[in-house]
Amino acid sequence: MEEFIARGFAATRLDDIAKRAGVAKGTIYLHFKDKESMFEELVRIVIVPVVARLTTLPPPAGSVRDLIETFAGNFLKEVIGTRRGDLVRLIVAEGPRFPSVADFYYREVVSRGISAMRALIELGIARGEIRQKDLARYPQILVAPAMIAVIWQSLFARHAPLDAQEMLRVHLDLIFGERRTT
Repeated sequence: MEEFIARGFAATRLDDIAKRAGVAKGTIYLHFKDKESMFEELVRIVIVPVVARLTTLPPPAGSVRDLIETFAGNFLKEVIGTRRGDLVRLIVAEGPRFPSVADFYYREVVSRGISAMRALIELGIARGEIRQKDLARYPQILVAPAMIAVIWQSLFARHAPLDAQEMLRVHLDLIFGERRTT
């Protein structure tokens, strides 16, 4: 992971990975057919379990907004400020040049997250918590603050720190209406 994050997917060489791991390059080929399969396994180990945990939400006893806030809070904690966030940024940056990597990431990560968000949106619509029914067609809108936070963190945080949790609250106020405090 450190080699991919430091050099990017294109510039990472299996020689450098082997050197960092303290093994011969041939040893890598005993486990992986190429750099792409190694990267895919890295994503499976580092990110897929987090997505599985985040998208396996408890039965909706509370409000849909509460569930989404829990999901987003966990995402912020487990991705934004960690090396996982660096890996996501790497995929965003290099995915257009390596469509097979982007396709893999979509299948293993994005599609699962979108499916979970769509289910929550549909539940919110059915319960009357979400008035905008078309949101179910565009669950990406719901997760947009998380993606903005991932990208912002690497590009602009040193200039203008982003309070991702507060941005999420404002975003959810736009979708659900302002939360009343009593």
